[in-house]
Amino acid sequence: MNEAQVLASIDKQGADGCWLWTGCVRSDGYGSVRFARRVTYPHRVVYEFIRGPVPEGLTLDHLCRVRHCCNPEHLEAVTHKENCLRGTSPLAVNAARTHCPRGHAYDEANTLYDRGKRTCRECNRVRSLAKYYARQRAAHDAARTKEGL
Repeated sequence: MNEAQVLASIDKQGADGCWLWTGCVRSDGYGSVRFARRVTYPHRVVYEFIRGPVPEGLTLDHLCRVRHCCNPEHLEAVTHKENCLRGTSPLAVNAARTHCPRGHAYDEANTLYDRGKRTCRECNRVRSLAKYYARQRAAHDAARTKEGL
């Protein structure tokens, strides 16, 4: 395809100003086009036509969340990490959490990191105390059993 053919395969009447790709759409919702002898994303092709090349090390984020939208006003060049964190994946959902399941804040003073996983310091303290008391209770019960009580 050339530039004119790519632009002809876009419906600019989409909801919320989206320019919807009418060509091949993959199962993950992103458009697909053969351009300059390689298969690529049509939103990337249109972005580069209108705004210029995507800066090195950056990827395009769909601000409208419509994966087959090609409107360059709906696209922003961001890092891959930023793009992932803006999404709806389990990684993004977990990163957006501000409190642990028991309601303690994930702040600098109350957050532990272990191999990239975030845990609550207060919950860890409560868990450790519960284990300590369980060991003490088991030792006490064992001693009483040994004495024959």
